[in-house]
Amino acid sequence: MKTMANQQYTILYIDDEEINLRLFKTTFRREYYVITARDAKEGMEVLSSEKVDLIITDQRMPDITGVEFLKMVQEKWPGIPPGRLIISGYSDPEDIEEAYKHYQLYRFIAKPWKETELNDIIKKAIENE
Repeated sequence: MKTMANQQYTILYIDDEEINLRLFKTTFRREYYVITARDAKEGMEVLSSEKVDLIITDQRMPDITGVEFLKMVQEKWPGIPPGRLIISGYSDPEDIEEAYKHYQLYRFIAKPWKETELNDIIKKAIENE
């Protein structure tokens, strides 16, 4: 079993904006193994081939929303990973509520996020396993 102290956890971060992907990876690469994806298709490909401890997705993307992505994950792999976060500057309260009820959403985080607060949420989401 991994612990926060002895082994890096793997985070899949999905966002259509390259700057957000780079910022997240640069901020958290020392503490976590961060895999980035630019869209839902890339995210699903990663989940098909990698063990991921936490999914973080943007809500507003061109092809599908973050909630729709979590629905796809839930349908294909209902048990992995137990921690799921949505980070977005936009949200429809009904969509987010649906994600909490049906797709194992752990927390919604509004952009812009603060590093220490987000890291605390990430740790709690992973430890929730």
